[in-house]
Amino acid sequence: MPYTLNVNGKSTTVDVPADMPLLWVIRDVLNLKGTKFGCGIGACGACTVHLGGRAVRACQTPVSMAAGAAITTLEGLSADGTHPLQVAWQEIDVPQCGYCQAGQIMSAAALLRTTPKPTDADIDRAMNGNVCRCGTYNRIRDAIKRAATIATSRAPQTARASVSVNE
Repeated sequence: MPYTLNVNGKSTTVDVPADMPLLWVIRDVLNLKGTKFGCGIGACGACTVHLGGRAVRACQTPVSMAAGAAITTLEGLSADGTHPLQVAWQEIDVPQCGYCQAGQIMSAAALLRTTPKPTDADIDRAMNGNVCRCGTYNRIRDAIKRAATIATSRAPQTARASVSVNE
C-alpha cells in the first residue's frame, strides 16, 4: 500500500506493507543508513528517530503510523554535521564503536528541544533505554551538556522590551 512520508523535510511515497517497521523503510527503501538496527524489540534505542518531534523506536513503529507525520533521522539533523550535538559528540570524542550513537544523538536532540539546559536527572531520564555496549555514558552526558552550551551560544540574543517593576 502506498504511504506518503515526510522524511527530513522531503515528501516521498513508498509502496510497502502497512506493518513494515519504519526502520526498514528508512534503511532499505529510502537508503538512509544512519538509523541502525540493534535489537528489533525497541529495547536498545539504536533505531531512534523523531516522529512528529518525539523520539520513537523505528523498529517498533509501523510505517502506517508514520504516514503524514514529520520524520527526522540522524541525516536530517544537519546536512553538514553542524548540529550542536554532532559538534559536541566530536569535541568530546564520544563514540567508541559508534554503533549506538545515532540513536543516542536522536534521543538527546529530543531532550534538548524540550529542555535546553538539562540536569543530570533530565539526561538520565531522556537517555534511559539507549544502550551503549561500550559504556560511554559519561561522555554522552558530557556531550549533551556541551551541546546545550553550544546551542545557547548560537541562539540569537533578544533584548527585553520592557522591565517589570518587580524585577
